[in-house]
Amino acid sequence: LFSFLVFLRYQIYYGYPLQTYLEYPIIIAQDVILLLFILRFSGNMKRALFYAVTFWGGWYMLTLRKWIIDLAMNLCTLISAASKLAQLRCLWQTKDSGQVSALTWSMSAYTCASKLWAT
Repeated sequence: LFSFLVFLRYQIYYGYPLQTYLEYPIIIAQDVILLLFILRFSGNMKRALFYAVTFWGGWYMLTLRKWIIDLAMNLCTLISAASKLAQLRCLWQTKDSGQVSALTWSMSAYTCASKLWAT
């Protein structure tokens, strides 16, 4: 979610055309709805306010200075890679991939590969 927020804010900050970042608000909305469902069904709805305040505070703070948004954009790749490594480590330790969908992983791999080729 962090990377999507940073990408969206970066695109808006530098005035890129709407067509280049139109998918990010949709992805962010999906992630927020999923987060709300997780919080609701785990009984932690009180944390939703904390996450909302953190979201809006981070959204504002990204553009206080130009170097902050640039640094955040550069750190997105590292943060995304670290989250994937954490997921893989968890799968490796539990030796249980029953919750992982092969279709989801293949779609993710295809998306990543197509973005590498496109850039």
